[in-house]
Amino acid sequence: MQVTLIQGLLIGLFALIAGIDFWLEGLYIFRPMIVCTVTGAILGNLTLGIIAGGLTELAFAGLTPVGGTQPPNPIMTVVLAYTTGKTPSTAIGLALPFSILMQYIILFYYSAFSVLTKKLDAYAANVETKKFTRLALLPTVLVALTYGVIAFLCVYGAQEPMKALVNSMPVWLSHGFEIAGNILPVVGFGLLLKSMLKAEYVPYLLLGFTAACFIKFGNLMPVAVIGISLAFIEFYHNKKQTDNEKKLKSMIESASGNGDDGDGI
Repeated sequence: MQVTLIQGLLIGLFALIAGIDFWLEGLYIFRPMIVCTVTGAILGNLTLGIIAGGLTELAFAGLTPVGGTQPPNPIMTVVLAYTTGKTPSTAIGLALPFSILMQYIILFYYSAFSVLTKKLDAYAANVETKKFTRLALLPTVLVALTYGVIAFLCVYGAQEPMKALVNSMPVWLSHGFEIAGNILPVVGFGLLLKSMLKAEYVPYLLLGFTAACFIKFGNLMPVAVIGISLAFIEFYHNKKQTDNEKKLKSMIESASGNGDDGDGI
């Protein structure tokens, strides 16, 4: 499949918007579930975008971009799967070089933008609000333009070389990327559970796992409804427990007050 010029421009524009959101972390539209879905919709294959979004979101869950760790690139995961005909799991592994490229560019920006702090301090000390605002917005504008331009060049300009490179790969190498792509979401989710899972939440995990794997559903909506129901049960249980503790505390304080009144008689 080919990416048209209009599709490339639209993806570049969306990458610009997502880049601003990634830099500011305001609306969290840079999350893979949203980025992949929108990219798939632009390319005319919404199903591919949703599947790729689910896989890359699991990888992002634990493989946050800290230090040398870099999650897969969500836009290129969809684009590579779309243009080469590979599965989304294979495209996750193939998209890692683009993630590393953006990581180095952002790290360069982190270092380069540090020279602006003294100038910002000077503007703040002199109450030069307009100059301060312009200089403070400059990094965001540069990062956004970088995301948009590089996304367009990779998606539209380099699609033929990418397709030729992927199609020239031997079967064993392509299969290796597929295995790596299947492992990354599991690793990401495992790292997330390692830091967040508590003993009291294990029953909920086992219930969800059993429902998703061993009960035949047409879709995952019943599993989501079960999860929401359990969340409501936990919420109201904790609320009732808190209310009872408040009542007990109030009764103890009231009883203590009555005892104090009779002590002087």
